[in-house]
Amino acid sequence: MAEFLDIVKERRSASNFLEGNPITKEELNTIFEAVKLAPSAFNLQHTRYITVLDANMKEKIRAAAQGQYKVASASAVILVVGNKHAYKQAGDIYEGLQMLCIVNKQEYDHLVSDTTAFYEDRGTEFLKEEAIRNASLSAMLFMLAAKNQGWDTCPMIGFNQQEVRQLLQVPAEEEVVLMITIGKEKVESRQPRGYRKPVREFVTYVE
Repeated sequence: MAEFLDIVKERRSASNFLEGNPITKEELNTIFEAVKLAPSAFNLQHTRYITVLDANMKEKIRAAAQGQYKVASASAVILVVGNKHAYKQAGDIYEGLQMLCIVNKQEYDHLVSDTTAFYEDRGTEFLKEEAIRNASLSAMLFMLAAKNQGWDTCPMIGFNQQEVRQLLQVPAEEEVVLMITIGKEKVESRQPRGYRKPVREFVTYVE
């Protein structure tokens, strides 16, 4: 319990990173191994991470992010996208349940059809909202998992989505949700943590 609270308290949105701290695919994959356990509606796992390590591409993304220095100094820049059509993968995702005899063929067919109908009946705006909702859940876990591995992060929305979409060839069925920079924070440039509301101001109990 205490260790988790330490991670939560120590996680900050890093506004500046130390240069010269490369992150490897192996280190990133350790983080992503934890991220794959993030909750998602109907276990559809809507989220995809486009991870940029290439310095030239980072510079192009920096230009699309109003020249923010942390994009260039970060060890990696990660675009978080949510699939608006994730429900179409239900058959593949649920197939393992049938193979393991957790559900029979009839139950499997009902799972797939019910999930598909749930999404198709709610329209395009709901599909967009679901992509954002589920990708945001996943992104929060990414930042906590990164901190657990000694890396600092900053979630970002200050960038031109269309430019970044084109640069990274994000298909139309994926919603660009946010960008995360990851690296080693330059702690001496850190600002004091901003005001946090007391619990009584953001929690309501219905008894």
